Amino acid sequence: MRLLALLATAVLLVGSNAGLPAQQPRNQDTLPPRTTQKPPLHGTHWMAVTGKPLGAAAGAMIFQQGGNAIDAACAMLAAVSTMWDTLSWGGETQALIYNPHTKKVVGINALGVAPTGATAAYYKAQGYNYPPEFGPLAAVTPGTPGGLMTMLAEYGTMSLAQVLAPAISMADGYAIEAQAANTIERDKAEIKKWKYSAPVMLPHLGQAREAPEPGEIFRQADLAATLRKLVEAEQQALKAGRSRADAIRAAYDRFYRGDIAQEIVRGTREQGGLFTVEDLASWKVKIEEPFSTTYKGVEVYKLAQWQQGPALLEGLNILENVDVKSMGYNSPKYLHTLYQTMNLAFADRDFYYGDPAFPPDEPMRGLLSKEYAKARARLINPDRNDPAVKPGDPYPYQSGTNPFAKYLEAWPPPPKPVRIAGGDQARAWKDGFYAGTTSIQAADASGWVISVTPSGGWIPAVIAGRTGIGLSQRAQSFVTDPAENPFNVIEPGKRPRVTLTPTLAMQDALPWMAFSVQGGDSQDQNLLQYFLDVLEFGMTPQQAVEAPNMNSFQMMNSFQDHTSQPGRMLVASSTSEAIRAELQKMGYRLQFSARTSGPITAIWFDRKHGTLWGAASNHGEDYGIAW
Repeated sequence: MRLLALLATAVLLVGSNAGLPAQQPRNQDTLPPRTTQKPPLHGTHWMAVTGKPLGAAAGAMIFQQGGNAIDAACAMLAAVSTMWDTLSWGGETQALIYNPHTKKVVGINALGVAPTGATAAYYKAQGYNYPPEFGPLAAVTPGTPGGLMTMLAEYGTMSLAQVLAPAISMADGYAIEAQAANTIERDKAEIKKWKYSAPVMLPHLGQAREAPEPGEIFRQADLAATLRKLVEAEQQALKAGRSRADAIRAAYDRFYRGDIAQEIVRGTREQGGLFTVEDLASWKVKIEEPFSTTYKGVEVYKLAQWQQGPALLEGLNILENVDVKSMGYNSPKYLHTLYQTMNLAFADRDFYYGDPAFPPDEPMRGLLSKEYAKARARLINPDRNDPAVKPGDPYPYQSGTNPFAKYLEAWPPPPKPVRIAGGDQARAWKDGFYAGTTSIQAADASGWVISVTPSGGWIPAVIAGRTGIGLSQRAQSFVTDPAENPFNVIEPGKRPRVTLTPTLAMQDALPWMAFSVQGGDSQDQNLLQYFLDVLEFGMTPQQAVEAPNMNSFQMMNSFQDHTSQPGRMLVASSTSEAIRAELQKMGYRLQFSARTSGPITAIWFDRKHGTLWGAASNHGEDYGIAW
């Protein structure tokens, strides 16, 4: 009853649909209408937005118990991982946090690493040109449990027992939603390959439908037991007199160095994986300083080059050299300019990004310099797509010499044949481009703000023994040929360069907006357009998450076959015939869809009124609750 009362009081979710951000005039006739399909979310005290209604409810429950935004985000992360919301507990977590006490933005790097024995030579010997998309050889070490516990210990206020309570209840049994249930049914052939996955995922083996039905109670007894072990470790530490944070770290140790780790390793190796006990014990969450750039008075923060976020920053630096607003929202010139900008920024991503813990250093100072962006902007042909865009050479912009000039000159290498599960190359390419994510935004009246893009371990995942932990598939984002990306060749202990990319933006030294999106290589494309929709074209956050976007497929796919499709552009089905014709004259091959991005979630800070605006896309199952 308490939860029903809570949801009833969250009337702001269905509140007013009027008004724009006060400082942003509405002056483009081409803008979407004021009325949105979902109402904007308004709040004063706190806001929780994520990929599933039950996930948002978990955050709201924690806020109602007095938790801060980090506590709530951790509860949402636990809930959506338990729901297999395109991720599970063995995946990876990436976050940006604004700390109101230090007035700084910090990055959370909870991405797993390649295990012992995971070398390029090993995968080639197994017949793979890249690590596979599914199975234990696709796995990097679990990162989400460590990321959650590190964020909670360092920046939260509550116990692990409190924050995990909604997820434990769900693991005991919850009414599964149609999206997950139908995905299980679709991928049941792959699920049946893995000893510990089928008993969890397919409760009706032998029947016409072997997956749970939508609304059926879905139970995960092994996962519930694992989560209770974490709480048990915390409670024992508290009884021994340890602090709240140290007690959470005791639970962390049990996961990565205790009996849970031992069962993860045993269950993974039994099914053909490579994990060792030392792989888990030596892995650590990193708290990092993020990168940032300034665009028209707004400071935009992204995580470092082990994920694709800096490409958005480079894109903004390039766009500073043109007047995008004067082009008109989604005009042919505007769409062409964005496409070319992303071609340049993502080509740099494809060649230069990788794990900064492994030498040599990636040339990020040069890549993110304003002078380099000016040079890249001069390469844009205003009249036609360039299908042969290559990475630039940022080393002269940081007084260095490119150590991989020979690879750059010959880039890109010829595409390689790839083994695709099920043999459906077309579906695999599309799923790979968009797959693998949810998003979480939370903020509170005390000033804490967090943006999270967790992922990995999506259906059909290999479950590691009797832990209930679904393993990540993120190793597929590595390459095995240094000619493709010399910074991202797989080796033990290395993090793959991933697509997962939360965002925080500041204005006048205060949080301005937190936003992220579901999807793979499309993420920073859609986030760039969302940002411009709000800042340049005066949309409300809800208008902007519903607004049509353009997607380029010219960058290298980070999944499966790692190929590109130069000139292919996705635009909204509503795009006029005149705009279509102009784009085709510029050399684009058009694809059309009613929805042109993964679901975006956002929180915008209304400084004039001292309130929060939230947004969740009008497709998918993203949802928010505020008070």
